[in-house]
Amino acid sequence: MNSRDLRADTPALHEDVYLNFGAHGPSPQYVVEAADEFVRSHEFETSTRNDPYEVAFDTYDRVRERVATFVGADADEIALTESTTAGINAVATAIDWEPGDVVVRTDLEHPAGTLPWQRLEQEGVEVRVVETEDGRVDLDAFAEAVDDAQVACFSAVTWTHGTQLPVADLVDIAHEAGAFALVDAVQVPGQLPMDVGEWDADAVAAAGHKWLLGLWGGGFLYVDGQAADSLQPTTVGYRSVEMPTADPYEFAAGARRFEVGSANPAPHVALAEAMEVIDEVGVKRIADRSQELAGQLIDGIPEERLLSPEDPESGLVTIDVDDPEATVDRLASEGIVVRALPKPNAVRASVHAVNTREEVERLLDALEPEWT
Repeated sequence: MNSRDLRADTPALHEDVYLNFGAHGPSPQYVVEAADEFVRSHEFETSTRNDPYEVAFDTYDRVRERVATFVGADADEIALTESTTAGINAVATAIDWEPGDVVVRTDLEHPAGTLPWQRLEQEGVEVRVVETEDGRVDLDAFAEAVDDAQVACFSAVTWTHGTQLPVADLVDIAHEAGAFALVDAVQVPGQLPMDVGEWDADAVAAAGHKWLLGLWGGGFLYVDGQAADSLQPTTVGYRSVEMPTADPYEFAAGARRFEVGSANPAPHVALAEAMEVIDEVGVKRIADRSQELAGQLIDGIPEERLLSPEDPESGLVTIDVDDPEATVDRLASEGIVVRALPKPNAVRASVHAVNTREEVERLLDALEPEWT
């Protein structure tokens, strides 16, 4: 399979020019069918032929194994979540905070990486924001901010500029300060190679509904084994514990303590199928193709209008226009889907390997009025 095959199997890509994978990736037919087949089997057949809980738990186990293989982890280091936001919140609420404790984040974070800390501010936790420039983090400024912090939270790939942050370096700085390192990696899986072992972070939150082309609800959380032992989730259910009937209960070893109860396995069945497909195409091939197309787009944008790197580091390309919302609406009327960003106030095109050079040219032609 190659990217052309993947495009052909994704019905939503057959008419409009879709360039918004950084927000949502339309699914290929067989990813949706995998989820649909599971639901039909679980609801129509399992109750009469097999124990529905046993089937669901076996499915959870299978998906954890698949996710672990995809990101370079062990299965017991993976929790199945609803979203990146859910994963970050799960970690944020599992720490024993005290007034005066410190969280460090950058000014590049998605609301998934800002809102949980805003809530903690109401309880006396200090949130320090590292100011950045052009999607880059100054390592000295980060080190100064994290010096006495309990947690550092930052993105692997910025949703604002498409830059790759030096995750391993930031993790090392956080660990040297004694801080817990939590990475928002949602822009990575399906777009770029991902190996959590190379990052050495304590926790990594992500989801499959963007570049992986999975379904909404198929998120996952990696938690290092030793780090998991230090975290006490504030929600608990029979999937979180070793023995549901034990009193007192004992949290499950590893990341599974962040799972709770009877969540629908279907989005995670789709996640596993999406990972199979992406692996078949080849993540490295996808990354090369996405950045090649992003480079084509960048070459056609006036230098003073480009907010992303001239040499693309991902498929995310951010463009300065006078009225982003109006531009997005105008492009949509022409069958071209991009999105507006709140900060920087700009439009962002998310170019995937399933796009074509002709589609990039259509976007450039449609943007021409913005430069005149």
